[in-house]
Amino acid sequence: MTVRIYHNPRCSKSRQTLKLIEDAGIEPEIIDYLKSPPSVEELEQIVSKLKLEPQELMRKGEAIYKELGLAERDLSRQEALQLLHDYPKLIERPIVMKGARAVLGRPPENVSKLL
Repeated sequence: MTVRIYHNPRCSKSRQTLKLIEDAGIEPEIIDYLKSPPSVEELEQIVSKLKLEPQELMRKGEAIYKELGLAERDLSRQEALQLLHDYPKLIERPIVMKGARAVLGRPPENVSKLL
């Protein structure tokens, strides 16, 4: 079964998570989500597998989060998914998926639940 990681190579937690996967002898499908943002439909699948609401997947410390005033906005699910697609820097990382399951690699050790 394929292991997929939504990865940001500039993020230390993302690099640590990728290393844990590779150290387990798994060659994952690596998606640099900043270069190839997931579609709204893919994001819907991701948040469903993570059992999160789209807003819970947003990085609240990102400048764009503050610039868009997202803390003060009451977003619909669809609006939040669209924002995650339009501004992939908002997506919390890394996300690791395997089959019908997904985990957020914060901390990186969370990925061991899937391996």
